[in-house]
Amino acid sequence: MSAKESQALGQLLGLLESRYAMRVIWALRDGHAQTFRLLQDSVGGITPNTLNTRIKELREAGFVTHVSEGYCLTPAGSDLAKRLAELPAFATRWAAGLTKKVK
Repeated sequence: MSAKESQALGQLLGLLESRYAMRVIWALRDGHAQTFRLLQDSVGGITPNTLNTRIKELREAGFVTHVSEGYCLTPAGSDLAKRLAELPAFATRWAAGLTKKVK
């Protein structure tokens, strides 16, 4: 991995490690815009202040935008969400492997 790729990956992971950032992206993955309140409900357990902060960060990163109907993913955000969509299957396989090791 080049230094440039490593830096870009570090920046992306730093953003995604922020509490609830991936949940916000996940909540918007279906392509339908959500109002602030609906997005807060979709994410679950997030305070308005934290949601405002995550939205600001994700907008600055180019993953989320605001349209007349509410918040939605940008094309880059949709691309990221598609890549994250592989995580549930991976997590299931990974958890099954852990279970086998524990037994």
